[in-house]
Amino acid sequence: MARCDGPIAADIDVAGFSSLVRSEGEAHWRELPWRGIDDDYGVLVSEVMLQQTQVKRVIGYWERFMGMFPTIDALAAADNALVLELWQGLGYNRRALMLKKCAEECAASHDGALPRSYAELIALPGIGPSTAAGVLAFARNEPCVYLETNVRSVFLHHFFPDAPKVPDKHIIPLVERTCPKEDVRGWYYALLDYGAYLKSIMPNPSRRSAAYSRQSRFEGSRRQKRAHIVRIVLANPGIMLQGILDALEDIERKEGRPGVDEREVASIIDDLVSEGFFTREGEGYRA
Repeated sequence: MARCDGPIAADIDVAGFSSLVRSEGEAHWRELPWRGIDDDYGVLVSEVMLQQTQVKRVIGYWERFMGMFPTIDALAAADNALVLELWQGLGYNRRALMLKKCAEECAASHDGALPRSYAELIALPGIGPSTAAGVLAFARNEPCVYLETNVRSVFLHHFFPDAPKVPDKHIIPLVERTCPKEDVRGWYYALLDYGAYLKSIMPNPSRRSAAYSRQSRFEGSRRQKRAHIVRIVLANPGIMLQGILDALEDIERKEGRPGVDEREVASIIDDLVSEGFFTREGEGYRA
């Protein structure tokens, strides 16, 4: 397999690479409930849930979420509190609210469906290039450039075996060049499963991507406090600041950390209110 030091997609052996990926993808195939479906909303939910979350954690959440909100209209009409409640445990709660905002816009402006074009998809709340391409590839079987961590790992492993900080602008032409006109869905499934396998047997190739960043420590972080506060308010609608402080203090002490800083907690709550997680009701808060 030819090594690439830059975007020289025309020089690669597409047939040989495609055969290898298809073979490895078949050998390491993962049966997942959102695969092989033509429901672009169901694919969208899976793509959003899979952002920064392991596949095995997503399976049960996706099934429950789709059971509760089987259509875009159902999600658009749901209460934020219920959406957040079903999301608890997946992390990055902002994804849940952005997904709901996306559903609301589709219900209001696109007759309860996702728009057809890539440009319209990425214009929706919470949908970026990878998520939009995932809808095109997996729900509609349309050729596109789908680039996420497992796909990136395959291309880095084969074409940039020793290079550090490889920019996506060098990888994207290779992804575009190798994407088939037919069975796009199967091609990207194979890349995903092969990439997941590579990461299980060697140091993660995606760490050599310029797009890679090591996640900051979660324990005791502001991000963890945000998650705790969301759960506290969900469980106690109308709770006041002091109640949140007391509940969070108890959690922090039990986990062996110092008590909470009232100013930090108030700042986090202000952020959550401004982002649409909470509403103020007098002196209390409700999701």
